[in-house]
Amino acid sequence: MGAVNKKKKMPPMSKMPEDMPSKAHFDLNSLGRLLSYMKDYKGQLVFVVVCILLSAVASAASSLFLQSLIDDYITPLLGTSAPVFSELLKALLIIGVVYLIGVLSTLFYNRVMVTIAQGTLKKIRDEMFERMQRLPIRAFDTRTHGDIMSLYTNDTDTLRQMIAQSMAQLISSVFTIVAVFICMLYISVWLTLVAGLVMFLILQIVKMVTGKIGVFFMMQQKTLADVNGYVEEMVNGQKVIKVFCHEEKTKEELREKNKAWAMSAASANGYANSIMPMMNALGYVQYVIIAILGAYMAITGVTNLRLTGTGTLTLGMIASFLTLSRNFTNPISQISNQFNSIVTALAGASRIFAFMDEEPETDEGYVTLVNAKEENGVIEETEQCTGMWAWKHPHHDGTVTYTKLEGRVVLDSVDFGYVPEKQVLHDISLYAEPGQKIAFVGATGAGKTTITNLINRFYDIADGKIRYDGININKIKKADLRRSLGVVLQDVNLFTGTVMENLRYGNPDATDDDCIAAAKLANADGFIRMLPQGYNTVLKGDGNGLSQGQRQLISIARAAVSNPPVMILDEATSSIDTRTEALVQDGMDKLMKGRTVFVIAHRLSTVQNSDVIMVLDHGRIIERGNHEKLIAEKGTYYQLYTGAFELE
Repeated sequence: MGAVNKKKKMPPMSKMPEDMPSKAHFDLNSLGRLLSYMKDYKGQLVFVVVCILLSAVASAASSLFLQSLIDDYITPLLGTSAPVFSELLKALLIIGVVYLIGVLSTLFYNRVMVTIAQGTLKKIRDEMFERMQRLPIRAFDTRTHGDIMSLYTNDTDTLRQMIAQSMAQLISSVFTIVAVFICMLYISVWLTLVAGLVMFLILQIVKMVTGKIGVFFMMQQKTLADVNGYVEEMVNGQKVIKVFCHEEKTKEELREKNKAWAMSAASANGYANSIMPMMNALGYVQYVIIAILGAYMAITGVTNLRLTGTGTLTLGMIASFLTLSRNFTNPISQISNQFNSIVTALAGASRIFAFMDEEPETDEGYVTLVNAKEENGVIEETEQCTGMWAWKHPHHDGTVTYTKLEGRVVLDSVDFGYVPEKQVLHDISLYAEPGQKIAFVGATGAGKTTITNLINRFYDIADGKIRYDGININKIKKADLRRSLGVVLQDVNLFTGTVMENLRYGNPDATDDDCIAAAKLANADGFIRMLPQGYNTVLKGDGNGLSQGQRQLISIARAAVSNPPVMILDEATSSIDTRTEALVQDGMDKLMKGRTVFVIAHRLSTVQNSDVIMVLDHGRIIERGNHEKLIAEKGTYYQLYTGAFELE
């Protein structure tokens, strides 16, 4: 980028973003990839091309007919005292049929292109969502939700406009130009050369005007995504905005983002929308030049060269050629005008394909989780749900061994950083035996949640080992690993559907009785039955009709329904009042019985009964032991528990 003038502050969008291309260009890779999604519509596309060809031929033929109409039908009638119009009417009927064929062809191909466009977009959206499900959590940490939503809405809508309208019009314009050019040569080679030269000069002018239009369309899509992301964020945070009286500041920030979008959109569409009027105006210049030259050739009797030989220009030829010259200019104008939607669509397509090409979550695991039964000390795989699970471990020699899922988790000298240059965890080691409750306490940012993110492989460790029932978790398929873990997060996400459907989310095979029993276990049954339709009450908008505590209780019950051998409770009771917490803690203790449980909590009262308490500080375990041992040591845990200093 060039140096910025320090004396004059530039408007927000006057500088080109670093990731923007320096000049306009068609992204041929995106175009080719977009066309590949249309391969299932080959038959319809052939039909569309045939219809476009018929429409183009009809357009050119109707203009060429004007010569015959004037020279062969109208002019002879002018010199007769008793004109007979029957031949003229036949000719008009024929051209009427030609026009009808053109109109019907245009109608058919436009209708079919809309069908192709919607089918293509469905495939793209389906594939984009399918690929999104395979992306690692890291991919969502680096994007706003609004930016991702913009891919599904604004960017795909630009593709719809391009496929349904611009592509068909582009092909139609090319066919029309070819057909009209041949007809022009049929009438006069000399006038065609003049028309071609004038059109070449016109296109050079247009090219100068639209030199950097592609950059502005890329900026338009990017700034539009920024606006969407910001609005989505503000909608989610309306209560916080009201509480802190931040309305004016948010309005100011939106105005800035909106202004950036308006400026880039105005630049892009301003140039694009000026093309058509400019082409039309310059087309009239061409029209006048040809009219003067044609009249001069006809009056002076200059020999006219045409595809079929030589002769003189007639009035009908001049009238027909003038019509053809307009039909020659208009398609070129349309091609230029479609530059708007084509470049916008390709900008949107490049954003969509960049998202789809994000490195998917890799999974080299081969150990799977299966239903099992134990007979005479031998573990066997079974199709029925027995309540017992085992790890199925295939070997290179074709044999298979089974390890009973017990919930033994070991972290051995684990190091980790979200980015390579900044390490978050240092030499973390812990040993969780089946049925033990392990608690993590420490200040915000100490690394408590990070440890649980590593156990379920949201992120992979930099160094060290994590073993689950003696198996390195890298060898376990991620889906099977996560199926064995029940997670209750501090931030609850409920989905649109009934309460029962939300409870069954992690275990689709669970019966209604299983779900109700889990709700009773988490002490959620009481308030659920008081809802308008009880367990069949439909929750919308992430369960906005419920209190934060009620939403958390449903989340805990949901984890109980999936009946996992290992539970991770990340601030699970932070949103529950003290009275309810006592009830929930009782239910949680029942839920934890026989399970390995990892608890992250700020309220130290919830971790007192833990088998082992780990105190973390800046990614290191500084103390470990049960409640009594740590109190006796009078270290950091003792200070936290007695209130000598508060958690940050």
